Amino acid sequence: MSTPAPGAVLRGAVDLSSLRNRPAGPAPAGGTAPSPDGQAPASRLVFDVTDADFGQVLELSKTVPVVVDLWAEWCGPCKQLSPVLEKLVTELGGRLVLAKVDVDANPQLAQSFRAQSIPLVVALVAGQPVQLFTGAVPEAQVREVFTQLLQLAAQHGVTGTIPMEGAPTAEGDDAAPALPPLHQAAFDAIEAGDYAAAATAYEQALTENPRDEDAKAGLAQVHLLARVQHLDLAEARAAAASAPADVDAQFAVADLDLAGGHVDDAFARLLDLFAALPAEERAPVRERLLELFGVVGDADARVIRARGRLASLLF
Repeated sequence: MSTPAPGAVLRGAVDLSSLRNRPAGPAPAGGTAPSPDGQAPASRLVFDVTDADFGQVLELSKTVPVVVDLWAEWCGPCKQLSPVLEKLVTELGGRLVLAKVDVDANPQLAQSFRAQSIPLVVALVAGQPVQLFTGAVPEAQVREVFTQLLQLAAQHGVTGTIPMEGAPTAEGDDAAPALPPLHQAAFDAIEAGDYAAAATAYEQALTENPRDEDAKAGLAQVHLLARVQHLDLAEARAAAASAPADVDAQFAVADLDLAGGHVDDAFARLLDLFAALPAEERAPVRERLLELFGVVGDADARVIRARGRLASLLF
C-alpha cells in the first residue's frame, strides 16, 4: 500500500480524453450526479458518477478539486476508507467534493484510471488527474493529503467552493479567494506557457518571503515543466537505455517519469545513477534529486524512503 502526497504536476498519468463531453446519463442509484451545467448539487458534496456522466465531473474540477474514490461492493478496505473520505470532505465545507466510482459498474473509468488495485483514490484539478493513494489509508494521512491537494489546486487557480445544504449565503460568498499577486502572476504565466516568467514570479515571492512553501513548490514545478515540455518519452527512454552513464539522458527520463506520476521510478533511476557514479561526479545527481523531492513534497512517503537511501549512499 502506498500513501503518497498529491502528484505535483498536472499531466497525463492517466488518459481521460475519451470521457470528456459525453452526454449525461441518469443520476446513479445511491447518489446525485453533478448537474448539466457542471456544478455539484448544493446539497451534496458526495455523489456517485458513471462512465456516462463523468465528463461533467471533469468540468466541475475546473471550479473545485474533485476527489475520486474508485471502489467495489466486495472490497472490504473500500468500506473502511469511504466513510473517512466522506467525513473529511464534509469537514472541508465545500472546498473539495467526492465522486464515487463503482469499478464493477463502470469499467471504462476503471480502465482510464488504471485501477489495478482498490480502493484507489485520485483527484481531478482543472480536468487533469492527480494521483493520491491506494489502500485504506489512516484518517490522519488522508487529512494531510487533502491539505496538500488544496495547496496544489490553489497553485493552478482552482479555489472555488460548493455551498453545503442549509448553509447561509451572501452576495460574493461563492467567489473564489484571490491568489497572492505574485502567485497569480505565476499561474497566468504557466497558463500562457511562459515558464520563465512563472519562475521569475515565484522567485520574487520567495525573495519577499523565504518561507513561502507554496512558492517553493511552484518554482520546482515550473522548472520541471520547462524541462519536459519538448521531450518525447520514447526517445528519452531509448537514449537512456543506450547510455546508462549519461547523466543528462537519465535526468530526462526521471523528469518525465515524475511528471507522469511514476515517482518511485524517477527516484530509483537517479539513486541508481548516484550509486554508480564516482564520488566527484555525484553532485549534479544529488541536486536534481533534492529538486524533485521538493516537487513531490518532503512529507511524502516516497520522498522519505528516497532520502533514506540517499543518506545511506552518502555515508
